[in-house]
Amino acid sequence: MAEFEKLLHQQGFLRIAGVDEAGRGACAGPLVVAAAVLPTEHPNLNLCADSKSLSEKDREARFEVIKDLALAFSIVEISSVEIDQFGLHECNLTGMRRAVAALEIVPDFILTDGYAIEGLTTAHLAMWKGDAVSLSIGAASILAKVHRDRIMRELAIAFPQYGFEEHKGYATARHSASLQSFGITPVHRKSFANIAALST
Repeated sequence: MAEFEKLLHQQGFLRIAGVDEAGRGACAGPLVVAAAVLPTEHPNLNLCADSKSLSEKDREARFEVIKDLALAFSIVEISSVEIDQFGLHECNLTGMRRAVAALEIVPDFILTDGYAIEGLTTAHLAMWKGDAVSLSIGAASILAKVHRDRIMRELAIAFPQYGFEEHKGYATARHSASLQSFGITPVHRKSFANIAALST
């Protein structure tokens, strides 16, 4: 385990949940939040790296490994409609709460990447760039990223002119050009400034 999690284990915390999201900055598609509880020892724990440091192929391969080795995991989706209704930050917190609640094991400590989950009664800590220093958060980051990428590839079939399979809903030059040519779709986040400008 990562050194920080080893310290928690020494303090008696054995069911540590890492929580992370994917798609926060995208202007189309859902926000996906995952949580993972890892064993204290496993030969494949070193595979639970920050998803952003891995290629798409590596993330896909590690996704299945993490699901197999995790003591518990959960993946939740927050739609673009919900994001527009309640706001991105609130949806991020809601997604983290839902992911923790969906775990089959009740964690005794929760680690989150960047943002603290308000209102938790379980011991918890928000870690800056936690996906790079915590294996539990790293595992959650891979689960969230791969799950969301798969959704965006499905949306690319439904809306082939937007190139969702390439940019995954982020505001790239191609995405912006497609928006100018074809307008917005039901999966675009109308509360985001670049999308709102096209809605008027």
